[in-house]
Amino acid sequence: MGSYRDLVAWKQAMELVTEVYRLTESFPQREMYGLTRQIREAAVSVPSNIAEGRGRRTTRDYLSFLYRARGSLFETETQMDIARNLGYLPEPVHQLLREGAAAVARPLNGLIASLERRLDPDRRPPTADRPDAESPDDH
Repeated sequence: MGSYRDLVAWKQAMELVTEVYRLTESFPQREMYGLTRQIREAAVSVPSNIAEGRGRRTTRDYLSFLYRARGSLFETETQMDIARNLGYLPEPVHQLLREGAAAVARPLNGLIASLERRLDPDRRPPTADRPDAESPDDH
């Protein structure tokens, strides 16, 4: 098993958190302990949980940390939306950050799906012809 540093999801998450830190420098000083802190913490949590999960002993533990990373990614996206709505992020910058988040989500979701299949090889993802099939997001 390679290092967490070899994971595309971790690399993309590191790029995203770096951009979040750079762009939140321009947020109003009054937000230092509000939105600035929250968006930074959420963004930092994404690669941190990927790394911590990779170091865990079991696949189930690893998967749990990847779910946390995905949750933190969604939290980061939501806070970026709030920052845009408040006028702290111009739309073009917001869009770039959204693209960065999507670049994290793709390999992260792939990694999650791969580990879920490892735990349950008979598991099939939901499809259009099986809309009642349970997905990991239903829990």
